[in-house]
Amino acid sequence: MLWLRTWKLGIKSLALHPLRTGLTMLGIMIGVWAVIVLTAVSQGASDQVQKQIESLGSTTIIVRSQKPPDDKLAGMAATQFGLLRSDLEKILVNVPTIETAIPIREIRRQFTYRDRVVDGRLVGCTPAYSDVNHLKIRSGGGRFISDADEIKADTVCVISAGVAERLFPFEEPLGKRVTVPEHTDKYKVIGVLKHRNPSAAIGGSLDSQDFSSDIYIPMNTLRKRIGDTIVTRRSGQFQMEIMELNQITLQAINQDQVKNSAAMIEGLLAQSHGMLNDVAVVVPLELLEQARNMKLMFLGIGILIACISLVVGGIGIMNIMLASVTERTREIGIRRALGAKQRDITNQFLVETTVLSFAGAMLGILIGLMSLPLYRLAIWGVKQTLPEKFAALPAAIREAEPAIVYWTIPLAVAIAVGVGLISGLYPAIRAAKMNPIEALRHE
Repeated sequence: MLWLRTWKLGIKSLALHPLRTGLTMLGIMIGVWAVIVLTAVSQGASDQVQKQIESLGSTTIIVRSQKPPDDKLAGMAATQFGLLRSDLEKILVNVPTIETAIPIREIRRQFTYRDRVVDGRLVGCTPAYSDVNHLKIRSGGGRFISDADEIKADTVCVISAGVAERLFPFEEPLGKRVTVPEHTDKYKVIGVLKHRNPSAAIGGSLDSQDFSSDIYIPMNTLRKRIGDTIVTRRSGQFQMEIMELNQITLQAINQDQVKNSAAMIEGLLAQSHGMLNDVAVVVPLELLEQARNMKLMFLGIGILIACISLVVGGIGIMNIMLASVTERTREIGIRRALGAKQRDITNQFLVETTVLSFAGAMLGILIGLMSLPLYRLAIWGVKQTLPEKFAALPAAIREAEPAIVYWTIPLAVAIAVGVGLISGLYPAIRAAKMNPIEALRHE
C-alpha cells in the first residue's frame, strides 16, 4: 500500500505541471525514436546490399578487366588491356576447383528497328549467363542462347524487357531482326527477357549493372562479327581499344573452395598482368562477410547516437528534478514533519523520474513505429519531385525497405529507464537529506 501511494503521489505531482512534464519527456522520447528509426533504416540498407551480394552466389568468383592508369598506356598506338581468352584457358587448366566458367564481352552500341533507335549494351555471352544473372524468359515463348547458337556463331539475339518496350512498343518482337548500324549486322530475336532490377555497385569492387538496355548474342558471334578492336571518337579524335573479355564469371565446386580458388587465380593472372594492373578478382563471399560486419558497425553507431540523445534527455530530467526539489522544499519539510522517512522522499522522486523516462520511452516507440510509413512517403515524394537526383542515389538507398530491429526496442526502453533513474538519483538524495526544520522555514 505504501508503494502504491508513492506511485499515485508521484504521478499526481507530474500531472500538476503537464507542460514541464512533457518537455522533460521530450529528450527521452527523441532518443528512443532515434534508436528505432536509425537502426531500421540502416538495417534496410544493409539487407539490400546483402541481397545484391547474395544474388551473385556464394560459390562465385568474378574476374573483371579494368583500365590501367594512363601512365601505363603512354606511347601505345592502341590501348590494349584486360582479360584474354588465354587467361580463361589457363584458369580452367590450372585451377581444378572451378566447375563453371562464363566469358563475357560487353560493348556500348546503338540498336535499331525500322525508325526506332535505342542506346544499349551488346553482350556476348554463353548459355550459362542467364542462370548466373537470374535472367528469365518472359511467358509466351522464346528462349535464351543455346550451345548450338554458340557453336555455329548464329546471328540471333535475346533482348531485355526495356529494349523490347522501346523497339517494339506495338508488335511482337520474336522473329524480328534488330540491326546494329555500326556493323550493319542484323540479329534475329529468339527471346525476350522478363524485367530484371539493376544490381547495385558494391563497395567499390563491382560497378552497378543495369540490365534494361541489353541485347545478348553468342560469344562466338560477337568475336567473328565485331572482333576485339573497338574504335571510339572522343573530343574529335579516334581512339582504339583492344579487349578480348570484359569479365569471366567462375563458380567453384563448393563454398569451402572459393577463397583458395580465388588466391590461385590471382597468382596465375599476376604472371601476365601483374605490372599492368588491368584485372581484378572479386569474391562475393568476402564482400558478404564485409557487408555483415558493416551492418553491425552501423547498428552500433546508430545505437551510440541514440544513447547520446538519451543522455542529453537524462540531463534534462536531472535539471528539472533539481528545480522541482527547490520548488517543493516546503512540501518535503511537511512530509518529514508528519513522519515520512528519508527513503520515502527518495522513492517519491525516483518514481517520478521512472514515470517520466518510461512514458517518454513509450511515446518514442509509438512515434518511431509511425515514422517508418512517413519515411517511405518521403522517399516516394523525393522520387516524384526530384527524379534525377533520386536516380543518382545508390540502389541500396533507393530500394531499401526500413526493417525494424525488434531487439533494439526493449534495449532502448531499458537504457531510457536506466538513464532516468540515474539522473533522478542525485535530486532524490538531495531532497531526502534536507533538514525538516530548515525546509519548513523555506518561503
